Parts: sequence; structure tokens; C-alpha cells
Amino acid sequence: MTDLPGTAANYCYRHPGRQSFILCQRCGRTICPDCQTQGAVGVICPECMAEQRKNAPRTKPAVLTRLTRSSHPVTTSIVVLTMAVYLLQFILGDGLTSLLWYAGVYSYPGSFEPWRMLTSVLVHGSIFHVLLNMYTLWIFGQILEGMLGRGRFLTLYLLSGLAGSLGVLFLSDPQVPVVGASGAIFGLMGAFLVIQRRLGGNATQLLILVGINLVIGFLPGLNVAWQAHVGGLIAGAVIGLIFVQTRSIKQQRLQTVLIAAFGAVLVVLSAAKLLI
Repeated sequence: MTDLPGTAANYCYRHPGRQSFILCQRCGRTICPDCQTQGAVGVICPECMAEQRKNAPRTKPAVLTRLTRSSHPVTTSIVVLTMAVYLLQFILGDGLTSLLWYAGVYSYPGSFEPWRMLTSVLVHGSIFHVLLNMYTLWIFGQILEGMLGRGRFLTLYLLSGLAGSLGVLFLSDPQVPVVGASGAIFGLMGAFLVIQRRLGGNATQLLILVGINLVIGFLPGLNVAWQAHVGGLIAGAVIGLIFVQTRSIKQQRLQTVLIAAFGAVLVVLSAAKLLI
């Protein structure tokens, strides 16, 4: 039996006002980031941690790392890596950018370089471009990494970035290169929107924000790859739906299978031009 949206099961059992997506791997109760302790096989709630420490041999204390609200290693690592790549772009010039950007032609026979569908997420066209994307990533990344956990969050970001490139492949001029993490970031927004709606949260402001950003992508003269926005948004919404519908411990294997299957579909689509 799955948890119903809007019930107490969607909130931390110690902080009833805080929504969360993470379950204690021992007792299965929902816990917010402040109540999470990283164990060898997942996060543990404070009560289970106290019990584990009480029963652990004194000569072999449990090695546990406290996760706090400010601890978001995946989000931080992505921001640092992206800013480092932009610094290298500034130092080395367009040569590095052209090695990492993506255009549809790189998915065609004769010039097949599929890794560019992900490396393009790391490069940006201007300081304003990278700062805006990293600011948005920092806002949504902290929320989603705390809700989903590090592995799920990283999977969401990478698959959304890949889907953004797929949007460029199928909807854009194959000769026009694109750069930026916008597809991956729209994936985060899509996932967060779906999760909020399914868990009974108010997603009106986020829906307005997504709508504004989509409209901006269609404005002439801004050179924004709206195709990547659409691709990332759709993929993020699908992944968010999978996560929220399979959030119980008994469904973890099903969740893994569904995410792997969705990733496989994206990979097959990325090679579609080779098959046509």
C-alpha cells in the first residue's frame, strides 16, 4: 500500500511542518534533513541511530556522518565544477567551449560524439549566463538534495541534462551549437513541481516561475535554447513522478528499475539519428 498525498506520512515525524521525501532505512518513517544521519546503507532517524549506538560494541563505534540542512555535497560539487569550467573557458578561450558544446550534428553518423550531450551542461556563454544558472541550481538543489538524497538528486540532474540535449537534437537546427545547464535545471524544477503537487504542497509560485522561464526562451533575440528547457522539464517531471510514486521502502527495487528504464530510453533516443 502506498502513502496517500497530503497525509502525515509525507512529513517528518519529528517536525510535522516539514515535508520530506527521505525514509529512515530501519523504521521507514519520514525524516527531514535535520533528522537524517548517514549510515552505511542509507539515512537513519535519530531514534534508530540512538538504538544502533546503544547496541554497538564499544570497541567498534558506528561511523556516522551527521547531515545538516547546510550539507548538500552534490549541489555544491556541481556548482564548483561548473564555475571551474567557466574559469577555464575564460582563460583558454573558445577552444575549450567548442570541445564541450553540443549541436544536433554530433548525434549524426560520421560525427557521432554523444558525450557532448552531457559536457555541454558544464559550459556557458557568459558570466551572466553561468551565474543565473548556478543561482537557480543552488536554490532548487538544496531543496531537492535534502528531499531525495544524493544519489537520486545526481541521477535527476544528469538525466535532465541529457534530456535537454535531446530536445535540442529533435527540435533545433543541427548545425547550431548550444551550451548551458538550463536543461538540467528545468529538470529540477519539473521534478520539484510534480513532487510538490503529489505531496499536497502549494506549487503555484513555482508553476508561475517555470511558465515565465519558458516564455523567455521563446523571445526573439535572446538566443536561448528553449528546446533544452522543454526536454529537461519533461524528463524532470517524469523522474519526479517515479520518485514520488515509489517512495516506500518496499518499492525501492521498482524505483531503480523504472529510473534505469527511463535512462535507457533517453540513451536510445540519443542515438536515434544513427538508426534512421
